[in-house]
Amino acid sequence: MTRRSTTKAKQQDSASPAPSIPKMPPAQVLPRLAALKSAPIAQLKQQWRELFGKEPPPFSRSYITSRLAYRIQELAYGGLKPETRARLEALGEQLDGGNVVLRRIRADSRPLPGTRLLREHDGAQHVVTVRADDFEYEGRPYRSLSAIARHITGTRWNGWAFFGLRQPGGSA
Repeated sequence: MTRRSTTKAKQQDSASPAPSIPKMPPAQVLPRLAALKSAPIAQLKQQWRELFGKEPPPFSRSYITSRLAYRIQELAYGGLKPETRARLEALGEQLDGGNVVLRRIRADSRPLPGTRLLREHDGAQHVVTVRADDFEYEGRPYRSLSAIARHITGTRWNGWAFFGLRQPGGSA
């Protein structure tokens, strides 16, 4: 076998079509969704392989269950139209300017503008007002809660933890 024919064979192997995933009858949707709650994780992973045609990610049970539920409905009723997907991508680009870091931050993780955060420290009450793009403390703008916490305590703090928006060392 020559080098050229080996390369061609590899290209044909890699170009093999993905497994065909059949359309799901709408009558099966509700029973399958209900069964997801009580199914063992091994069965959920097997369903993932069948419905997505690839190995499941190493994520939590709730993530796998929610994605399977969406996929079951998608196969029965159809997914988003390509135009809708493109529009959502364009809107996302407008909101975060293509900044991947901003995209990773959940939109609802930041308190709404106008929210007042109260914290008592060393016998004094500290009030921070959340604004659209920053925070206000003692009439002065700050870019982050951590900067305010540092100003109050004189030491480095995670601002979200200092103001009780997140548990230290964990997530909300």
